[in-house]
Amino acid sequence: MDVSQYLEIFLDETKEHLQTLNTQILELESDPENMDTINEIFRAAHSLKGMAGTMGYKRMQNLTHDMENVFSEVRTGNIKVQPEMIDVLFKCLDALEEYNNNIQQTADEGTNDNEVLIKQLNDILNGAGGAPAAPQPEVKKASIEAAAESSSDEKWNDIALDHSQIRVLTEAKKMGKKVYGVNVVIQDSCILKAARAFLVFKAVEEKSEIIVSNPSAQDVEDERFDRDFTLIVVSDGTVDDIIKAAESVSEIAKVTGAELVLENTRNYHPIEESDRSVSDDKKTAVAESKPQAAAKTAEKKQTPGKPVVNRTVRVDIEKLDVLMNLVSELIIAKNSLVSASNQEREKNAGFNEQIEYLESVTTNLHESVMKVRMVPIESVVNKFPRMIRDLSKSLGKKMELYMTGEETELDRTVVDEIGDPLMHLLRNSADHGLESAEVRAQRGKPPVGTIFLNAYQDGNNVVIEVGDDGNGIDIEAVRNKGIERGVITPEQAANMTDKEVIDLLFLPSFSTAKKVTDVSGRGVGLDVVKSKIESLSGEVEIKTKLGEGSTWIIRLPLTLAIIQALMVVVGGEKYAISLGSIQTLEDISPSEIKLVQNKEVINLRGTVIPLIRLPKVLDIESTRSEDENLIVVIVKKGDKQAGLVIDELIGQQEIVIKSLGKYIKQCKFISGATILGDGEIALILDANALI
Repeated sequence: MDVSQYLEIFLDETKEHLQTLNTQILELESDPENMDTINEIFRAAHSLKGMAGTMGYKRMQNLTHDMENVFSEVRTGNIKVQPEMIDVLFKCLDALEEYNNNIQQTADEGTNDNEVLIKQLNDILNGAGGAPAAPQPEVKKASIEAAAESSSDEKWNDIALDHSQIRVLTEAKKMGKKVYGVNVVIQDSCILKAARAFLVFKAVEEKSEIIVSNPSAQDVEDERFDRDFTLIVVSDGTVDDIIKAAESVSEIAKVTGAELVLENTRNYHPIEESDRSVSDDKKTAVAESKPQAAAKTAEKKQTPGKPVVNRTVRVDIEKLDVLMNLVSELIIAKNSLVSASNQEREKNAGFNEQIEYLESVTTNLHESVMKVRMVPIESVVNKFPRMIRDLSKSLGKKMELYMTGEETELDRTVVDEIGDPLMHLLRNSADHGLESAEVRAQRGKPPVGTIFLNAYQDGNNVVIEVGDDGNGIDIEAVRNKGIERGVITPEQAANMTDKEVIDLLFLPSFSTAKKVTDVSGRGVGLDVVKSKIESLSGEVEIKTKLGEGSTWIIRLPLTLAIIQALMVVVGGEKYAISLGSIQTLEDISPSEIKLVQNKEVINLRGTVIPLIRLPKVLDIESTRSEDENLIVVIVKKGDKQAGLVIDELIGQQEIVIKSLGKYIKQCKFISGATILGDGEIALILDANALI
């Protein structure tokens, strides 16, 4: 069977399951007794194993199979969660990640059997790597035989149950639940028996709790069964509900079921005195874990309002790019119509209405496509808690990561690119930012360092803040390092502001670390952060206070495709300035212009703002005379402001950003071009670069 067509789905779902496992195992480390977390981990490992087996990735299947075995024992209470076990499980996740990366690149999982990890998992199962297994009594087997003669279909009467299973069924009956036996026969023509059986298990679990499977669930998954299997289940519903659920799966030949009356069975008996020699508490803890789980499941199923499923569709990003491009062309066409209709508007009111209607439709269509492309940054940031946990161990520092705003949405293309810069900043905080435990104690800080990542929307931008309560940036140390490296002269260093000194950190191969480690010290990081963020039309700024900590603030545009812009004229040429960076428009008389350090500034409502004369910057002759009032567009970048002097205002317009390509990269203050309604090209000015 050719499974290559499912490869992309497999890779996507494997990444989701691995992320779930990472998150849940982190939670388990802080709360080892949480049964919900343990069940979630078991389900994710179980699904991962089934998927790997179906795709034929045996090494991946074997590793997840052993992980699942460990969690099966944790679920039943035979093994307690220990720190050593968590470390081994995280190594297993790294190994699975490696398999997944190999499959993504070559469609093959590779040749690494990870025998060391499998041995460590088996050691945990045997009691060497986890807490000592709770001693189990030697259990006498008891057969359930119905009082009536069993028919050939009633195979549940022949299953031998141990005392813990009998106790589970008895407890469930005390809680008012029904116990049923169900036999499922799969059609002869079925090719993937295990897959069908798995779907039956899933369908039956919707209606009940499976207590016993014969053959075992593992044998069924590995196709070690003939054509039928038998289940004993606990449910609040009727046996018909369960039979219908099983029959809903295709390629099932026959399903039979009936209620079991335990009290009437010939060999049913309570636990004998000889079995009580082992601590009753431990046996009860082991045996009663399943009824409690059954009770929890029943509670969950009774909650009102069934969740809506299958509301999402996986769409290739390239298809969305094509859709976005078409919307862009539609907006250009709309702008052309608006331009052409300006002369007709007074003559023909009907034409005017149609233009307005088209404008409304294109705006709504644009917003809809934008929403489709928007994804929460959660998909990027949810891998960071695991990274901080590993850094805490490798650096020998206690630290906690606090995140807010994971639901903040960004364009998919931006989200795909933002992961590396954020990772560099977090590693920077962990290694350079946070002090050692001794230094923190001397400064009266809590022993556990705090690293935070906050994301929120601010107008047409998304702001992501990464910071820590550590040492902050030692500006004098950076200044001295700059002189030592020959980046700046001592004279320049003396005249540099603190912000200019901090900006040295963004230079390639600039590092203040005393020694090179696995985490940092090679000077690769902050230069990558700056170049990557600026390539996304964003900006980075730093707030720091020595001894108290630093915060790195990243500001990114919501979208890189279509923006609202102010159209202006400079020297007879049209230019666009993004509305997101504009503060106000001012009318300034030439007498208000002052000189500071031989540069033109204006005093606007108590704030001194430098002027940038666009005709000079763009090397165009201005169309305004020198004694006329100036039209000044006040723009802002972080906490800096500047006034752009223009010749004329056209007005606000929705524009489509078209890249100028790699050939025109020298002109930093032009971020792209747009096609206007009359077919003209207008360049888009980057206010950040101008400032």
